[in-house]
Parts: sequence; C-alpha cells; structure tokens
Amino acid sequence: MTDYTAFQQLSPTTLADVLSRDRVMDTGIRPLWSDMPRVAGPAYTVRCAPGDNLMLHAAIYRAAPGSVIVVETGGDMDYAVAGGNVCAVAQKHGIAAFVIDGVIRDLAEARANRFPVFARGVIPIPGGKEIIQPLNQPITCGGVAVSPGDVVVADEEGIVVVPASRADDVLKDAQRRALKDAAQTLEQWEAQHRERIEAILRDKGFRD
Repeated sequence: MTDYTAFQQLSPTTLADVLSRDRVMDTGIRPLWSDMPRVAGPAYTVRCAPGDNLMLHAAIYRAAPGSVIVVETGGDMDYAVAGGNVCAVAQKHGIAAFVIDGVIRDLAEARANRFPVFARGVIPIPGGKEIIQPLNQPITCGGVAVSPGDVVVADEEGIVVVPASRADDVLKDAQRRALKDAAQTLEQWEAQHRERIEAILRDKGFRD
C-alpha cells in the first residue's frame, strides 16, 4: 500500500531530482492562495469539456477521501470549473485538493476554508453542465500524463506525479536523496559545488 504520509514529507523539488522532466507539471498551475500546505494523495482523474464543469461536480461525490482530484479542461481559460460550494463540499467529503488545468471562481471562499486548489487562475464566470465524460480515466494535466491512482505531490515548489507502478521505488530514492541533502552542511556543499563548477569551466576552456 502506498504511503502517502511519507510522500507528504518530501518536497516536489526532492522528488523531481529522482524523476524525469515529464513527471512535473508546467509552472502555470500553481497554488491559488499563500501558505498552502503540501498535499499528497492518489489521483482521481476528471476530464471536462471546454466550457463545461459537469464531471468535476460529479467527481466530488465519487472520489475517495484523501484523493487529489486532477482535472483536464481542454485548455479552457474562459469558464470556471469549480466555485466556493464545490470546493467546500469536496473538502467535506475528505478530498485532499484540486489540481486543475484551468480556472476556478470564488477563490476567497476556498482560501477562507483553507482548501488547497492548484490551478491556472480565477474567473467569475461558471461553466455549463451538459457534457458527459468518463471519470477516473487517463488524462493530461499541466503537460503530464496522469493515470488514476498515480501519486500527486503539490506545494509552492510545484506539482509532481509519480506513476503508481513506481511509487515504492521513487519514494525510497527520494527519501535517500532527502537524507543525503540533510546530512550535508552548506560549507560541504559549497566546496563540492565549487570544485565541480571550476572543473566544468576548465573543460570548456573558460579563463578569468
């Protein structure tokens, strides 16, 4: 069983050091309020058609507690896929966070409730509720392929998606990296860093 609590102890920066670039979402998806806590949990995936938010509204009643609902919107930036009540109900049902490749509204309410929302921005216009899409299927969010059950870790440093099939190995690698970094003083890091940088400069023919 995946240890999401252990993943929550690891920065996306540390995880990114042991993952490939294609597992890190682009910088446009960010925390929408300050001092947002780090979240970690299994992805519950949603695909919304542009201009429509029906399937996210359905997902908040279906995703298991602890899930991070991850939403593909087809690039829609004109209509909100969630508002204050949807965020509040998701929080009530134990959803850990929203990660949305799109926009929301009623940010003040989400912030007041301290419900974590990572998205591209805010707009006051709600989307429609007309278009059915399958829930909990592979999607793309922030340039990353996300499958149901993948581990999502998100904070102010970024958003990483760990494939479920590799979760245990990635967790161990990242924990080793974190321990190594914590054991090294700044002076030790600086000495090694300077030696490495100077060697690269010499090899490339740089001269002061």
